[in-house]
Amino acid sequence: MINTEEALSALNYINPSCDRETWIKVGMAAKAAGLKVDNFINWSKDASNFVSEKDCRDRWKSFHDGAITERTLFALAHKNGWKKNSNMPSFSKHNNYQKGKTFKLKEIVVNLYALEIWKRCEPATFSHIYISQKQGNPDGLKVYPENAPNLIINSQNVAGFLVVPCFSGDKIQTLQFIPPNEGIKLNLPRASFNDGFFTVGEVNKKTQLIYICEGIGQAWAINNTTHAVAIVCFGAGRMMQVSKVIRDKYPTAKVIIVSDRGKEEQAKTIAETINGQWFDLPQDKLENYDVNDYMRDHGHEALAHLLANTNLPELRYKLLSIDEVYNSPPMDWIIKGIIPKVGLTALYGASSSGKSFLLLDLALTVVTGEAFWFGRRVNAVPITYVCLEGESGLGKRLKAWFTYTNKALPKSIRFITQPFNLLTEDVNELVKAIVKAGHTGGMIIIDTLNRAAPGADENSPVDMGKIISSSSNLQRLTGGMVLLAHHTGKDETKKLRGHSSLPAALDGAIEVTRTGTSRQWAVAKSKDDKDGDSYPFKLDVVHLGIDKDDDAITSCVVAPCDSNNPTTGGFKVPQSGNQKIIWDALGNLLKQSKYCGKGVAPVMKACIEYEFALENTMSVLPCEKKRQRERAKAAITALVSNGFLKSADGWLWTP
Repeated sequence: MINTEEALSALNYINPSCDRETWIKVGMAAKAAGLKVDNFINWSKDASNFVSEKDCRDRWKSFHDGAITERTLFALAHKNGWKKNSNMPSFSKHNNYQKGKTFKLKEIVVNLYALEIWKRCEPATFSHIYISQKQGNPDGLKVYPENAPNLIINSQNVAGFLVVPCFSGDKIQTLQFIPPNEGIKLNLPRASFNDGFFTVGEVNKKTQLIYICEGIGQAWAINNTTHAVAIVCFGAGRMMQVSKVIRDKYPTAKVIIVSDRGKEEQAKTIAETINGQWFDLPQDKLENYDVNDYMRDHGHEALAHLLANTNLPELRYKLLSIDEVYNSPPMDWIIKGIIPKVGLTALYGASSSGKSFLLLDLALTVVTGEAFWFGRRVNAVPITYVCLEGESGLGKRLKAWFTYTNKALPKSIRFITQPFNLLTEDVNELVKAIVKAGHTGGMIIIDTLNRAAPGADENSPVDMGKIISSSSNLQRLTGGMVLLAHHTGKDETKKLRGHSSLPAALDGAIEVTRTGTSRQWAVAKSKDDKDGDSYPFKLDVVHLGIDKDDDAITSCVVAPCDSNNPTTGGFKVPQSGNQKIIWDALGNLLKQSKYCGKGVAPVMKACIEYEFALENTMSVLPCEKKRQRERAKAAITALVSNGFLKSADGWLWTP
């Protein structure tokens, strides 16, 4: 009875790239030996004469009993060095592979086939023509001997070829055959390289410099010049896979990708992927010119100089020295101390607080080249104003501002009144428009955030995270600053409406408030400057003409109040009485407080506990000691009622 395991072993010893007549003969013999069509297909598929799986099946069906028997199969295999039971593991000895382990039977057979071929070979010497021509060395290499059984690959007898083994760990995966006179390199049929490679030089756990090359010639040139380890990948297509294996195995080593001329982009991509380096061969060399060619043309010293000039991938993170940070230039501002030139800011307030008028005044002051805005120094930048709220009255507001200020119309501001959604491809379309207008590096105003994110839940951390991410992406793609106009919530003491991740993400914030007829804006947050300063302002009415119904056409503009200087709380401070005394005492306590953002106070607002404030201010009142606590309590209550202080959850802070 024919042993099909032995028949499969014999089949894998026969070169499938034989001539067509022999291929058909092998198929007939394999069928006679009891093998299946899938065995025939798997044996054939890596061969040069493989047409298709359908072709194999059609041929298999045409094979009938006749003169060709299983003896032909074993005879052909024997010519290639096969011996009965020489390399075919039995299922009983390798039943662990049947239990779902990594290696399949076919892989075992092929690996053993490669090992059997390797055992036939003789050690290489310096006299081998290829080694001599490339100025290489024979360490770890062999030659397929002339007196060994014929081994035909792609119709070539490989006798005399240099044999380079491909190892995965300590196991031979496959073999590469190099003809003596720099012809086409041949690979052992059906054997896979997997993650294997060949190493030139001594490698160990302490290895800190590794070069990764396409072929053995480049590896020789590198090793002979630098004495460093050089890895042979067996082709450019395998360099990425092998480079990842090497990086995983040697995570701290300096890995340099060595590519042929014309493959610099591939080398750069691999280097960026594995955190390695690469270098460029001279641009005047022909494609596929390599470091071995360079070494033979210019010598080892010139190659050493070339290898020293490696390229580093652009790193996402740069580790700055203390000197670099200490001597870094100060922050650049659009409006000093409030809006930096780069980042994300917000201007927010309740409805009817005057924030839209203030925002337009801010934008026009910046683009008309004014030196100051409410006493704050201004640096002009181009502005893109995305007006999504009150756009119908925008023209009237612009006319009012330019009529009031008597300024010339600036060219460095653009308006968008079409619908815009931060959470869609609208961002990329806006970027294209800004780039075309030459407004990169300026300020983008989005008025308002609510209209720019329709349907989003501002209280949801997920939705607000998307809004912040998209706004930051818009800023990154255009450079400069993105300013979001936003509303306060129903509880105005909680400031910016929505999830707390928004104020945390801002580089600056302006809060606009209104108490009766009094309005003010305050520096609610300044990432690199002090906050808390507030500025009162008013809205002056500007008459623009008469409409068709003989009614006056009016609009408003922002005008500072009597002083441009910031006030402590945005309004006049108490002028006399116990409120003035307690107010002054509280000011010192707030300056010394270590607490910020307690209760519902803004994140950056200094706070003091109510009881602490009471205990530490009442003694300054000029009254009987037994009445000091009562009158101090009354003064604090009045300060809160009159808007000089805010109070909640047992904490006090200034507006």
